[in-house]
Amino acid sequence: MSDVKFMEAAIEEAQKALTLNEVPIGAVIVYNDEIIARGYNLRESSQTTLSHAELIAIQEANEKIGSWRLEDCTLYVTLEPCPMCAGAIVQSRIKRVVYGATDPKAGCAGTLMNLLNEPRFNHQVELTAGVLQTECAALLTDFFRALRKRKK
Repeated sequence: MSDVKFMEAAIEEAQKALTLNEVPIGAVIVYNDEIIARGYNLRESSQTTLSHAELIAIQEANEKIGSWRLEDCTLYVTLEPCPMCAGAIVQSRIKRVVYGATDPKAGCAGTLMNLLNEPRFNHQVELTAGVLQTECAALLTDFFRALRKRKK
């Protein structure tokens, strides 16, 4: 039940991105059953490659905890992490990742590859996929459908 509750919070973050005409991806980081960090996609607004929801949330969690190690944290994100975010998740030692929709073009938590469970790394991440998958996928599908319609 708490996975659903926290994914709903990540969806709320994704909706913030949507209001800025950003790709609607949201993330929250949970520590001791409490949200300590939030992030949503800001790549277009910031024109910065690193402005992914996960990276924004990781940076906020680092500041909140006062450490680069997020060993007892869970990251909830509406879309399967890309290679850059998966690498940051491993490097930050996040214990668990829960994601909603799979990403057939860049997903590195099981779709194209699984960097989160790569045994050659010194840290592996517990993974739960598909939480509120329909809702998370619909946010993205609706966004890109509207974008294509505006470009016509």
